[in-house]
Amino acid sequence: MKGLAPAALKKLRQPDLIETRAFLDGAWRETGQTLPVTDPATGELLCNVTACSSSEVDFAVGAAARAFLDWRDRLPNERGAILRAWASTMRQNAEDLAVIMTCEQGKPLSEARGEIAYGANFVEWFAAEGLRAYGDTIPSHLPSSKLSVQMQPVGVTLAITPWNFPSAMITRKAAAALAAGCTMIVKPAPETPLSALALAKLAEEVGMPPGVFQVITGEAAPLAKRLLEHAEIRAFSFTGSTEVGRLLLGQSAQTVKKTSMELGGHAPFLLFDDAVLEASVTGCIGAKFSTSGQDCLAANRIYVQRGIYQRFVQDFAKAAARLKVGHGLESGTEIGPMTRPSVAEKCRQHISQALSAGARLVAGGQDSPLGGSFVTPTVLADVTDDMLIAREETFGPVAAILPFDDENEVIARANNSEMGLAAYVYTRDLARAMRVTDRLEYGMVAVNTPKFTGAPIPFGGWKQSGLGREGSKLGLTEYLEPKYVCLGSLAA
Repeated sequence: MKGLAPAALKKLRQPDLIETRAFLDGAWRETGQTLPVTDPATGELLCNVTACSSSEVDFAVGAAARAFLDWRDRLPNERGAILRAWASTMRQNAEDLAVIMTCEQGKPLSEARGEIAYGANFVEWFAAEGLRAYGDTIPSHLPSSKLSVQMQPVGVTLAITPWNFPSAMITRKAAAALAAGCTMIVKPAPETPLSALALAKLAEEVGMPPGVFQVITGEAAPLAKRLLEHAEIRAFSFTGSTEVGRLLLGQSAQTVKKTSMELGGHAPFLLFDDAVLEASVTGCIGAKFSTSGQDCLAANRIYVQRGIYQRFVQDFAKAAARLKVGHGLESGTEIGPMTRPSVAEKCRQHISQALSAGARLVAGGQDSPLGGSFVTPTVLADVTDDMLIAREETFGPVAAILPFDDENEVIARANNSEMGLAAYVYTRDLARAMRVTDRLEYGMVAVNTPKFTGAPIPFGGWKQSGLGREGSKLGLTEYLEPKYVCLGSLAA
């Protein structure tokens, strides 16, 4: 396993996709200061990436403000043509982009390939959606007046993106902003800057004008603070933890920015005893263990009705135990390392606390023989609502299974969270499915499927899981402002 990632990066079809400098105003800049980027599976150094400071932030904001004046005035189809070319070159370089992602983030290569396709779909979607930023005409309530509403780009925008989806979370935000006529500065997570810089390299290749799309790299907290202090940045989008989201929301309030946030998940999975058991096990494995569990959509509380509880626990544990743990570049790997060592430690704490409080270990639990940031897929049964794992998002390959008796009970338990991003329901009863989805306090509900995301859907949560929506026509409106115009009569 040692040396896999550095060797893979040397064999890219397009080696210059590995970029270590920040991309500012259409040029590649370095500061003399750097941050290390490592392979989370082995801890090996991949490269050192430029660490920007406040002066680079100020430079980037100025460049974005200047570029906005031209970009907003281009026809939507002209902006769309550049976005379509960007999506096309992402697909042409998909294998290299996937390898880069796996090397710095750790996810299995098959999942990285899926993310590149997913990310390119957002660019293509918004290239078309930008043509449909329709306004309104309003029947006038005033004599001799014409009333209308135009949708106009908000201005310079900012994206602060996470390490678990280092490409798709950029394209989902940037494509919407650019299609709307805005310019965008991206601040990627310090663990995964290479994916962001590779996207910038491709944007440069297809003729993205200087200052329209920029990537600034370095330590997250000081750069975010400085960026949010700029009044010229009119809107910002963040994907990450609720804790950090609260902090950034407070900082952005000083300049009253338009804000969209996708925050913590803690998703419930509701399995009723009339569901098809085999399909439920397969679906729950997908909902829990995709991205090695490091996903805000991951099923964190698996509620199973008592009629099928024991059978589900047994079959689910067997399926989890078969998952292959390894380096993301190794063939057949399904669970990679935790990108941050702190995530692996949180998994271990949740397992230990649950077991000490009476949970039953039915799969995994032991330290991975691979050591480091690897976590063995673990299944805990007989979990109760007061255990830490039922109250906090684990963000790793640890499944908590909780029994329940009836519909009203499980809905109340599922809703008993400050989070409200996504929920899963498995049942063959259509009437029940409709009742339960109506009553779940979540922004997205998947019925009898673990897969529901994509460019056409409004991705986002209720309560403290976020603000606004990404994807769909609603994602475009996050970067548009309505302007009402009342045109009076010019008659003498």
